[in-house]
Amino acid sequence: MPLTTANKAHHISLNAEDIEFIPNAKAFKHAILAQIKGAVRRIYITALYLQEDDAGREILEALYDAKQLNPNLDVKIFVDAHRAQRGLIGDPNCLGNQDFYRKVAKQYLHKIDLYGVLVKTKELFGVLHLKGLIFDDTVIYTGASINDVYLHQAEKCRFDRYHKINCADLADSMIDFIHRFIIEPGFSPLLNTPLTLDKKIQKAFAKKQKLLLKKANYSSQVHTDKHGKIKITPMAGFGAKGNKVNNCIRDLFKHSRETLILFTPYFNLPGVLSRDLKKALKRGVKVTMVIGDKTANDFFIPSDKEFSKIGIIPYIYEILLCRFIKRNQQYIDKGLLNIHLWRNKQHSFHLKGIVADNQYHLLTGNNLNPRAWSLDLENALLLEDSQQTLKEKWQIELQEVLKYTEKVNHSKDLDSMANYPKQVKDPIRKLQLTQIDRLFKRFM
Repeated sequence: MPLTTANKAHHISLNAEDIEFIPNAKAFKHAILAQIKGAVRRIYITALYLQEDDAGREILEALYDAKQLNPNLDVKIFVDAHRAQRGLIGDPNCLGNQDFYRKVAKQYLHKIDLYGVLVKTKELFGVLHLKGLIFDDTVIYTGASINDVYLHQAEKCRFDRYHKINCADLADSMIDFIHRFIIEPGFSPLLNTPLTLDKKIQKAFAKKQKLLLKKANYSSQVHTDKHGKIKITPMAGFGAKGNKVNNCIRDLFKHSRETLILFTPYFNLPGVLSRDLKKALKRGVKVTMVIGDKTANDFFIPSDKEFSKIGIIPYIYEILLCRFIKRNQQYIDKGLLNIHLWRNKQHSFHLKGIVADNQYHLLTGNNLNPRAWSLDLENALLLEDSQQTLKEKWQIELQEVLKYTEKVNHSKDLDSMANYPKQVKDPIRKLQLTQIDRLFKRFM
Protein backbone atom coordinates (compact mmCIF):
# COMPACT_ATOMS: atom_id res chain seq x y z
CA MET A 1 0.00 0.00 0.00
CA PRO A 2 1.72 3.26 -1.10
CA LEU A 3 1.00 5.41 1.94
CA THR A 4 2.32 8.81 0.88
CA THR A 5 2.22 10.39 4.33
CA ALA A 6 3.99 7.55 6.12
CA ASN A 7 6.60 7.06 3.41
CA LYS A 8 7.77 10.65 3.82
CA ALA A 9 8.06 10.26 7.60
CA HIS A 10 10.71 8.55 9.68
CA HIS A 11 9.52 5.27 11.16
CA ILE A 12 10.14 3.96 14.65
CA SER A 13 10.41 0.19 14.77
CA LEU A 14 9.15 -2.21 17.42
CA ASN A 15 7.56 -5.65 17.77
CA ALA A 16 4.14 -7.03 18.67
CA GLU A 17 5.24 -7.88 22.22
CA ASP A 18 5.87 -4.13 22.77
CA ILE A 19 2.17 -3.38 22.21
CA GLU A 20 -0.63 -4.25 24.63
CA PHE A 21 -4.33 -3.82 23.82
CA ILE A 22 -5.85 -2.73 27.15
CA PRO A 23 -9.31 -4.36 27.25
CA ASN A 24 -11.52 -1.84 29.04
CA ALA A 25 -11.78 1.44 30.95
CA LYS A 26 -11.22 -0.06 34.39
CA ALA A 27 -8.05 -1.77 33.19
CA PHE A 28 -7.03 1.55 31.61
CA LYS A 29 -7.43 3.34 34.94
CA HIS A 30 -5.48 0.60 36.71
CA ALA A 31 -2.71 0.94 34.11
CA ILE A 32 -2.51 4.72 34.65
CA LEU A 33 -2.19 4.36 38.42
CA ALA A 34 0.38 1.57 38.09
CA GLN A 35 2.45 3.62 35.64
CA ILE A 36 2.31 6.69 37.90
CA LYS A 37 3.51 4.61 40.84
CA GLY A 38 6.34 3.07 38.83
CA ALA A 39 7.55 6.17 36.97
CA VAL A 40 11.10 7.24 37.77
CA ARG A 41 11.99 10.04 35.32
CA ARG A 42 8.99 11.59 33.60
CA ILE A 43 5.22 11.67 33.27
CA TYR A 44 3.63 13.69 30.45
CA ILE A 45 -0.15 13.54 29.98
CA THR A 46 -2.07 15.21 27.14
CA ALA A 47 -5.87 15.09 27.17
CA LEU A 48 -8.78 17.33 26.30
CA TYR A 49 -9.52 17.65 30.00
CA LEU A 50 -8.87 16.34 33.50
CA GLN A 51 -12.19 16.71 35.29
CA GLU A 52 -12.98 17.71 38.86
CA ASP A 53 -14.69 14.50 39.94
CA ASP A 54 -13.73 11.36 41.84
CA ALA A 55 -11.62 9.82 39.07
CA GLY A 56 -9.99 13.11 38.09
CA ARG A 57 -9.12 13.84 41.70
CA GLU A 58 -7.71 10.34 42.22
CA ILE A 59 -5.42 10.63 39.19
CA LEU A 60 -4.30 14.19 39.98
CA GLU A 61 -3.56 13.36 43.62
CA ALA A 62 -1.64 10.24 42.56
CA LEU A 63 0.51 12.44 40.32
CA TYR A 64 1.21 14.87 43.16
CA ASP A 65 1.95 12.01 45.56
CA ALA A 66 4.48 10.59 43.10
CA LYS A 67 6.10 14.03 42.86
CA GLN A 68 6.39 14.29 46.66
CA LEU A 69 8.09 10.89 46.85
CA ASN A 70 10.43 11.79 43.99
CA PRO A 71 10.85 15.58 43.62
CA ASN A 72 13.06 15.05 40.55
CA LEU A 73 10.21 13.33 38.69
CA ASP A 74 9.26 15.53 35.71
CA VAL A 75 5.44 15.70 35.80
CA LYS A 76 3.56 17.74 33.22
CA ILE A 77 -0.12 17.72 32.21
CA PHE A 78 -1.55 19.43 29.13
CA VAL A 79 -5.27 20.14 28.72
CA ASP A 80 -7.28 22.48 26.53
CA ALA A 81 -7.22 25.94 28.12
CA HIS A 82 -10.75 26.94 27.15
CA ARG A 83 -12.21 23.60 28.22
CA ALA A 84 -10.55 23.95 31.64
CA GLN A 85 -12.21 27.31 32.23
CA ARG A 86 -15.79 26.23 31.68
CA GLY A 87 -18.08 23.58 33.13
CA LEU A 88 -19.62 20.53 31.51
CA ILE A 89 -22.16 21.29 28.78
CA GLY A 90 -25.65 20.84 30.19
CA ASP A 91 -24.44 20.84 33.82
CA PRO A 92 -25.06 24.26 35.46
CA ASN A 93 -23.42 23.11 38.70
CA CYS A 94 -20.05 22.50 37.03
CA LEU A 95 -18.03 25.74 37.03
CA GLY A 96 -14.79 24.59 35.44
CA ASN A 97 -11.62 22.79 36.43
CA GLN A 98 -9.07 25.58 36.89
CA ASP A 99 -10.08 26.34 40.50
CA PHE A 100 -9.85 22.61 41.24
CA TYR A 101 -6.31 22.50 39.86
CA ARG A 102 -5.30 25.48 42.03
CA LYS A 103 -6.84 24.08 45.21
CA VAL A 104 -5.08 20.74 44.81
CA ALA A 105 -1.74 22.43 44.06
CA LYS A 106 -1.88 24.37 47.35
CA GLN A 107 -1.87 21.10 49.30
CA TYR A 108 1.59 20.00 48.11
CA LEU A 109 5.14 21.25 48.58
CA HIS A 110 6.53 19.95 45.29
CA LYS A 111 4.51 21.24 42.34
CA ILE A 112 3.71 19.72 38.98
CA ASP A 113 3.15 21.72 35.79
CA LEU A 114 -0.41 21.77 34.49
CA TYR A 115 -0.64 23.68 31.22
CA GLY A 116 -3.70 25.07 29.49
CA VAL A 117 -3.01 24.90 25.76
CA LEU A 118 -4.55 27.68 23.68
CA VAL A 119 -5.25 26.19 20.26
CA LYS A 120 -7.73 28.83 19.06
CA THR A 121 -9.13 32.08 20.45
CA LYS A 122 -12.44 30.32 21.21
CA GLU A 123 -13.27 26.70 22.00
CA LEU A 124 -15.92 26.59 19.26
CA PHE A 125 -13.22 27.08 16.62
CA GLY A 126 -10.85 24.34 17.81
CA VAL A 127 -9.44 22.54 20.83
CA LEU A 128 -6.41 20.57 21.96
CA HIS A 129 -7.16 17.03 20.78
CA LEU A 130 -3.64 15.63 21.18
CA LYS A 131 -3.62 12.22 22.83
CA GLY A 132 -1.02 10.29 24.77
CA LEU A 133 0.01 9.48 28.34
CA ILE A 134 3.78 9.01 28.67
CA PHE A 135 5.43 7.33 31.66
CA ASP A 136 9.23 7.06 31.30
CA ASP A 137 9.50 4.99 28.08
CA THR A 138 5.89 3.76 27.94
CA VAL A 139 3.08 5.43 25.96
CA ILE A 140 -0.60 4.77 26.62
CA TYR A 141 -2.52 6.03 23.60
CA THR A 142 -6.26 6.56 23.87
CA GLY A 143 -8.98 8.97 22.81
CA ALA A 144 -10.23 9.13 26.40
CA SER A 145 -9.93 12.12 28.71
CA ILE A 146 -9.76 11.77 32.50
CA ASN A 147 -13.03 11.75 34.41
CA ASP A 148 -15.53 9.41 36.06
CA VAL A 149 -17.16 8.06 32.89
CA TYR A 150 -13.95 7.63 30.89
CA LEU A 151 -12.38 5.66 33.76
CA HIS A 152 -15.59 3.77 34.66
CA GLN A 153 -15.46 5.10 38.21
CA ALA A 154 -19.14 4.38 38.89
CA GLU A 155 -21.93 2.65 36.94
CA LYS A 156 -21.68 4.61 33.69
CA CYS A 157 -18.74 4.27 31.29
CA ARG A 158 -17.69 6.00 28.07
CA PHE A 159 -15.97 3.21 26.15
CA ASP A 160 -12.82 3.98 24.17
CA ARG A 161 -9.75 2.17 22.81
CA TYR A 162 -6.54 1.90 24.84
CA HIS A 163 -3.10 0.83 23.62
CA LYS A 164 0.00 0.56 25.78
CA ILE A 165 3.24 0.83 23.80
CA ASN A 166 6.65 0.21 25.34
CA CYS A 167 9.00 2.21 23.14
CA ALA A 168 11.57 4.76 24.32
CA ASP A 169 11.92 6.28 20.83
CA LEU A 170 8.18 6.91 20.57
CA ALA A 171 8.04 8.42 24.06
CA ASP A 172 11.05 10.64 23.25
CA SER A 173 9.48 11.78 19.98
CA MET A 174 6.16 12.69 21.61
CA ILE A 175 7.84 14.58 24.45
CA ASP A 176 10.13 16.38 21.99
CA PHE A 177 7.00 17.57 20.13
CA ILE A 178 5.46 18.90 23.34
CA HIS A 179 8.63 20.80 24.26
CA ARG A 180 9.14 22.35 20.83
CA PHE A 181 5.58 23.40 20.11
CA ILE A 182 3.90 23.89 23.50
CA ILE A 183 6.33 24.43 26.39
CA GLU A 184 9.23 26.38 24.86
CA PRO A 185 7.17 28.96 22.89
CA GLY A 186 5.57 30.03 26.20
CA PHE A 187 2.03 30.60 24.90
CA SER A 188 0.37 28.02 27.18
CA PRO A 189 -0.30 29.30 30.72
CA LEU A 190 -0.02 27.18 33.86
CA LEU A 191 -3.51 26.55 35.21
CA ASN A 192 -2.53 25.43 38.72
CA THR A 193 -0.96 28.74 39.81
CA PRO A 194 -2.74 31.89 41.10
CA LEU A 195 -1.78 33.85 37.97
CA THR A 196 -4.66 34.51 35.56
CA LEU A 197 -3.93 35.74 32.04
CA ASP A 198 -5.61 38.91 30.86
CA LYS A 199 -8.17 38.08 28.15
CA LYS A 200 -6.37 40.22 25.57
CA ILE A 201 -3.05 38.52 26.28
CA GLN A 202 -4.73 35.11 26.17
CA LYS A 203 -6.22 35.95 22.78
CA ALA A 204 -2.85 37.13 21.45
CA PHE A 205 -1.16 33.97 22.75
CA ALA A 206 -3.82 31.80 21.10
CA LYS A 207 -3.19 33.44 17.73
CA LYS A 208 0.57 32.92 18.00
CA GLN A 209 0.15 29.34 19.18
CA LYS A 210 -2.18 28.62 16.26
CA LEU A 211 0.39 29.84 13.70
CA LEU A 212 3.08 27.73 15.34
CA LEU A 213 0.96 24.57 15.48
CA LYS A 214 0.11 24.85 11.78
CA LYS A 215 3.72 23.82 11.09
CA ALA A 216 4.03 21.30 13.92
CA ASN A 217 5.07 17.70 13.42
CA TYR A 218 7.05 15.00 15.18
CA SER A 219 10.82 15.01 14.77
CA SER A 220 12.70 12.33 12.85
CA GLN A 221 15.92 13.08 14.71
CA VAL A 222 15.22 11.57 18.12
CA HIS A 223 15.09 7.88 17.24
CA THR A 224 16.80 5.17 15.22
CA ASP A 225 15.56 2.14 13.29
CA LYS A 226 15.93 -1.01 15.40
CA HIS A 227 14.66 -3.35 12.65
CA GLY A 228 11.45 -4.38 14.41
CA LYS A 229 8.64 -6.05 12.48
CA ILE A 230 6.23 -3.15 13.10
CA LYS A 231 6.88 0.41 11.99
CA ILE A 232 5.19 3.20 13.93
CA THR A 233 4.90 6.79 12.75
CA PRO A 234 3.61 9.57 15.03
CA MET A 235 1.99 12.48 13.21
CA ALA A 236 0.15 15.70 14.00
CA GLY A 237 -2.46 17.61 12.05
CA PHE A 238 -4.04 21.04 12.44
CA GLY A 239 -6.23 22.76 9.89
CA ALA A 240 -7.64 21.65 6.57
CA LYS A 241 -4.49 22.27 4.49
CA GLY A 242 -1.30 20.23 4.70
CA ASN A 243 -2.72 18.16 7.55
CA LYS A 244 -0.64 14.98 7.92
CA VAL A 245 -3.30 13.12 9.92
CA ASN A 246 -5.95 13.91 7.31
CA ASN A 247 -3.61 12.88 4.50
CA CYS A 248 -2.88 9.57 6.21
CA ILE A 249 -6.59 8.88 6.70
CA ARG A 250 -7.19 9.55 3.02
CA ASP A 251 -4.26 7.29 2.09
CA LEU A 252 -5.82 4.44 4.07
CA PHE A 253 -9.19 4.97 2.37
CA LYS A 254 -7.69 5.31 -1.11
CA HIS A 255 -5.18 2.46 -1.01
CA SER A 256 -6.97 -0.25 1.00
CA ARG A 257 -7.30 -3.39 -1.11
CA GLU A 258 -9.47 -5.86 0.80
CA THR A 259 -10.82 -4.53 4.10
CA LEU A 260 -11.31 -1.17 5.79
CA ILE A 261 -12.61 -0.92 9.36
CA LEU A 262 -13.59 2.42 10.91
CA PHE A 263 -14.62 3.42 14.42
CA THR A 264 -16.36 6.74 15.01
CA PRO A 265 -18.73 7.88 17.75
CA TYR A 266 -20.27 10.64 15.64
CA PHE A 267 -21.34 9.96 12.06
CA ASN A 268 -20.57 13.12 10.12
CA LEU A 269 -17.90 12.30 7.53
CA PRO A 270 -16.22 15.20 5.70
CA GLY A 271 -17.31 15.25 2.06
CA VAL A 272 -13.89 14.23 0.76
CA LEU A 273 -13.90 11.13 3.00
CA SER A 274 -17.39 10.15 1.86
CA ARG A 275 -16.14 10.26 -1.72
CA ASP A 276 -13.00 8.26 -0.87
CA LEU A 277 -15.17 5.69 0.88
CA LYS A 278 -17.45 5.39 -2.14
CA LYS A 279 -14.44 4.77 -4.38
CA ALA A 280 -13.20 2.07 -2.01
CA LEU A 281 -16.58 0.33 -2.19
CA LYS A 282 -16.50 0.55 -5.99
CA ARG A 283 -13.07 -1.15 -5.90
CA GLY A 284 -14.65 -4.03 -4.01
CA VAL A 285 -13.14 -3.21 -0.61
CA LYS A 286 -15.19 -4.65 2.26
CA VAL A 287 -15.92 -1.72 4.58
CA THR A 288 -16.99 -2.16 8.20
CA MET A 289 -18.14 0.89 10.14
CA VAL A 290 -18.68 0.72 13.90
CA ILE A 291 -20.70 3.75 14.97
CA GLY A 292 -22.26 4.81 18.23
CA ASP A 293 -26.04 4.53 18.36
CA LYS A 294 -27.77 7.81 19.20
CA THR A 295 -28.49 6.49 22.70
CA ALA A 296 -24.73 5.90 23.17
CA ASN A 297 -23.87 9.51 22.29
CA ASP A 298 -22.37 11.82 24.93
CA PHE A 299 -25.22 14.28 24.40
CA PHE A 300 -28.16 11.86 24.41
CA ILE A 301 -30.78 12.82 27.01
CA PRO A 302 -33.04 9.97 28.20
CA SER A 303 -36.79 10.59 28.26
CA ASP A 304 -36.85 10.64 32.08
CA LYS A 305 -34.40 13.60 32.21
CA GLU A 306 -35.06 17.27 31.58
CA PHE A 307 -34.44 18.03 27.90
CA SER A 308 -32.16 20.79 26.61
CA LYS A 309 -31.46 21.72 22.99
CA ILE A 310 -27.99 20.16 23.09
CA GLY A 311 -29.89 16.86 23.12
CA ILE A 312 -30.78 17.16 19.42
CA ILE A 313 -27.17 16.41 18.40
CA PRO A 314 -27.42 12.57 18.53
CA TYR A 315 -30.53 12.74 16.35
CA ILE A 316 -28.76 14.88 13.75
CA TYR A 317 -26.02 12.24 13.53
CA GLU A 318 -28.68 9.58 13.02
CA ILE A 319 -30.27 11.62 10.21
CA LEU A 320 -26.87 11.93 8.51
CA LEU A 321 -26.32 8.18 8.84
CA CYS A 322 -29.76 7.47 7.40
CA ARG A 323 -28.97 9.60 4.33
CA PHE A 324 -25.62 7.83 3.91
CA ILE A 325 -27.28 4.41 4.04
CA LYS A 326 -29.86 5.41 1.42
CA ARG A 327 -27.09 6.56 -0.93
CA ASN A 328 -25.12 3.34 -0.45
CA GLN A 329 -27.82 0.69 -0.08
CA GLN A 330 -26.51 -1.25 -3.09
CA TYR A 331 -23.19 -1.87 -1.30
CA ILE A 332 -24.99 -3.06 1.84
CA ASP A 333 -26.99 -5.48 -0.32
CA LYS A 334 -23.77 -6.80 -1.89
CA GLY A 335 -22.19 -7.37 1.53
CA LEU A 336 -19.47 -4.79 0.89
CA LEU A 337 -20.71 -2.16 3.36
CA ASN A 338 -21.33 -3.38 6.89
CA ILE A 339 -22.63 -0.85 9.41
CA HIS A 340 -22.72 -1.81 13.08
CA LEU A 341 -24.46 0.40 15.65
CA TRP A 342 -23.00 0.13 19.16
CA ARG A 343 -25.31 0.23 22.16
CA ASN A 344 -24.67 -1.08 25.68
CA LYS A 345 -27.13 -0.19 28.44
CA GLN A 346 -26.48 3.31 29.83
CA HIS A 347 -22.91 3.45 28.55
CA SER A 348 -21.62 5.72 25.79
CA PHE A 349 -19.34 5.08 22.79
CA HIS A 350 -16.15 7.00 22.10
CA LEU A 351 -14.07 4.66 19.91
CA LYS A 352 -12.00 6.01 17.04
CA GLY A 353 -9.47 4.60 14.61
CA ILE A 354 -8.96 2.86 11.28
CA VAL A 355 -7.59 -0.56 10.33
CA ALA A 356 -6.84 -1.29 6.66
CA ASP A 357 -6.16 -4.79 5.30
CA ASN A 358 -5.27 -6.03 8.82
CA GLN A 359 -1.86 -4.41 8.27
CA TYR A 360 -2.28 -0.68 8.84
CA HIS A 361 -3.59 0.49 12.21
CA LEU A 362 -4.26 4.19 12.73
CA LEU A 363 -4.58 4.97 16.44
CA THR A 364 -6.08 8.43 16.79
CA GLY A 365 -8.48 10.65 18.68
CA ASN A 366 -9.78 11.92 15.33
CA ASN A 367 -13.57 11.56 15.08
CA LEU A 368 -13.55 11.53 11.26
CA ASN A 369 -15.79 14.60 11.23
CA PRO A 370 -15.44 18.16 9.85
CA ARG A 371 -14.39 19.50 13.24
CA ALA A 372 -11.45 17.09 13.49
CA TRP A 373 -10.68 17.63 9.80
CA SER A 374 -10.20 21.40 9.96
CA LEU A 375 -10.52 22.86 13.48
CA ASP A 376 -8.96 20.76 16.25
CA LEU A 377 -5.30 19.95 16.88
CA GLU A 378 -5.11 16.18 16.32
CA ASN A 379 -2.44 13.53 16.43
CA ALA A 380 -2.21 9.87 15.45
CA LEU A 381 0.05 6.84 15.47
CA LEU A 382 0.25 4.78 12.29
CA LEU A 383 1.30 1.18 12.89
CA GLU A 384 2.46 -0.64 9.75
CA ASP A 385 2.31 -4.37 10.47
CA SER A 386 3.06 -5.99 7.10
CA GLN A 387 3.46 -9.45 8.66
CA GLN A 388 0.18 -9.09 10.61
CA THR A 389 1.86 -9.87 13.93
CA LEU A 390 -0.86 -7.84 15.71
CA LYS A 391 -3.75 -9.66 14.04
CA GLU A 392 -4.61 -11.93 16.98
CA LYS A 393 -4.64 -9.07 19.51
CA TRP A 394 -6.56 -6.83 17.13
CA GLN A 395 -9.22 -9.46 16.39
CA ILE A 396 -9.84 -9.97 20.12
CA GLU A 397 -10.38 -6.21 20.49
CA LEU A 398 -12.69 -6.07 17.46
CA GLN A 399 -14.85 -9.00 18.52
CA GLU A 400 -15.26 -7.54 22.01
CA VAL A 401 -16.51 -4.28 20.47
CA LEU A 402 -18.86 -6.03 18.02
CA LYS A 403 -20.51 -7.94 20.89
CA TYR A 404 -22.46 -4.77 21.68
CA THR A 405 -23.50 -3.89 18.14
CA GLU A 406 -26.45 -4.51 15.85
CA LYS A 407 -25.97 -4.63 12.11
CA VAL A 408 -27.92 -2.10 10.06
CA ASN A 409 -29.22 -3.55 6.79
CA HIS A 410 -31.49 -0.71 5.69
CA SER A 411 -32.31 2.89 6.56
CA LYS A 412 -35.63 1.57 7.90
CA ASP A 413 -33.65 -0.08 10.71
CA LEU A 414 -33.10 3.42 12.13
CA ASP A 415 -35.68 5.67 13.74
CA SER A 416 -37.22 8.19 11.36
CA MET A 417 -37.78 11.82 12.29
CA ALA A 418 -41.51 11.11 12.46
CA ASN A 419 -40.80 9.00 15.54
CA TYR A 420 -38.59 11.55 17.29
CA PRO A 421 -39.91 13.36 20.39
CA LYS A 422 -41.52 16.73 19.67
CA GLN A 423 -38.81 18.63 21.54
CA VAL A 424 -36.30 17.07 19.12
CA LYS A 425 -38.28 17.43 15.88
CA ASP A 426 -39.13 21.12 16.23
CA PRO A 427 -35.58 22.54 16.58
CA ILE A 428 -34.23 20.19 13.89
CA ARG A 429 -36.90 21.37 11.43
CA LYS A 430 -36.04 24.98 12.20
CA LEU A 431 -32.37 24.28 11.50
CA GLN A 432 -33.25 22.60 8.21
CA LEU A 433 -35.61 25.39 7.12
CA THR A 434 -33.00 28.09 7.70
CA GLN A 435 -30.18 25.90 6.32
CA ILE A 436 -28.22 26.68 9.49
CA ASP A 437 -27.83 22.92 9.78
CA ARG A 438 -25.11 23.07 7.07
CA LEU A 439 -23.08 25.49 9.18
CA PHE A 440 -23.91 23.58 12.35
CA LYS A 441 -22.50 20.34 10.93
CA ARG A 442 -19.10 21.97 10.37
CA PHE A 443 -18.65 22.32 14.14
CA MET A 444 -19.98 18.87 15.11
